[in-house]
Amino acid sequence: MKTNLSIIILAAGQGTRMKSNTPKVLHKISGYEMLYYSIKEAKKLSDDVSVVLYHQASWVQQTMEKYFNDVTYHIQDHQNFPGTGGAVMGIKPKYSKTLVLNGDMPLIEAGELTNLVGNSKLTMSVLNLKNANGYGRVVVLNGAVRKIVEQKDCSDEELKINIANAGIYCFDTEFLLANLPKLTNNNNQKEYYITDLVEMAIEQNLEVIPVSVSEENFKGVNSKVDLANAEVIHQHRIKERFLANGVIMRLPETIYIESRVTIEGECILENGVTLLGKTKIINSHIKANSIVEDSLIEDSDIGPMARIRPQSILKDTHIGNFVEVKKGKLTGVKAGHLSYLGDCVIDSGSNIGAGTITCNYDGKNKYQTIIGKNVFVGSDTQLVAPLNIPDDVMIAAGTTVTKDVQSGDLVLSRTPQKMISKFFYKFFGAK
Repeated sequence: MKTNLSIIILAAGQGTRMKSNTPKVLHKISGYEMLYYSIKEAKKLSDDVSVVLYHQASWVQQTMEKYFNDVTYHIQDHQNFPGTGGAVMGIKPKYSKTLVLNGDMPLIEAGELTNLVGNSKLTMSVLNLKNANGYGRVVVLNGAVRKIVEQKDCSDEELKINIANAGIYCFDTEFLLANLPKLTNNNNQKEYYITDLVEMAIEQNLEVIPVSVSEENFKGVNSKVDLANAEVIHQHRIKERFLANGVIMRLPETIYIESRVTIEGECILENGVTLLGKTKIINSHIKANSIVEDSLIEDSDIGPMARIRPQSILKDTHIGNFVEVKKGKLTGVKAGHLSYLGDCVIDSGSNIGAGTITCNYDGKNKYQTIIGKNVFVGSDTQLVAPLNIPDDVMIAAGTTVTKDVQSGDLVLSRTPQKMISKFFYKFFGAK
């Protein structure tokens, strides 16, 4: 952690191009809000992190407080001082250097940000692009910034420049605090711009150093198209890390893995797999088009087309196609197909037949089903909770179990079969 560095993150904007009631910085990538990633990387570098808010500020702050308890929030005086320069006004950084980030850059990484922390009064990030169309241009001479020009103000020669402003700055804090009060809003938008500080530094004959950064890492998100593209990049990073650690993935571009997921040991993820929340996979095979959310899967195989919902723990277990488990603890269990197992504990050696349902909800409350070892549950069985089935029980197909049974029992509840001779021929008038 750089002890001489304060960080300000700009997250006050409305983000109208997102076309959403949700604040732009709260749109998610790989399970976390965009602003989360900016704060997370900032905290790797500094213990003095300030986040500037305005649009739906309380919503944004409450969301981030779920993750971070040592961040300072500052409400921009947007009415009197709109714009990026106005956003920084009123903040008193603790340290000699102040890095200003944007909350809509979820792909930035702390390691690259450190390159911006130099000895000059002002360092700014720049992109070296093949085509800088749409960006403000940065005029660089002899390794120093001489001018920033918005595209609409560029001369023909300046339009040929391929160096663009990436929008992140590191200021000498003394320079920042001395010059912020000098900003004006003498422009068409009547806003206070942080870029004007660059011009002030140049006018004061101070060296402004450009630092080339990765276009991918410094990609800003201003629309849902940008959001989708950024998530593709973020997903690639997540999967690349797991692949390097030995996870097998079939068609990895079809797999979705959120940031909090952990995978250990020899695991296989087939195409279309979705892993959400704090899921942990250990030495397991997750088959095609299965979803696992906030659950632990160990030494097991899941799917294809199975769903494991939150708070489930599955060990040494086989879950087949179209099986759904919710808040279930299964150890050494086989559930091959077409079952719902909610709010249950099932022990080793037990087999769950197709079409089995734990009826865990009475319309008001949820109840638990407990199944012991070596229990055979026949197909199309309804287990009406609360229910306790001990070891060594057989439940016949088509049975509805409504009360506890004894170890060794055969449980059977069926309407007696009835046969009416020759009815087929009477009904259809044949033969």
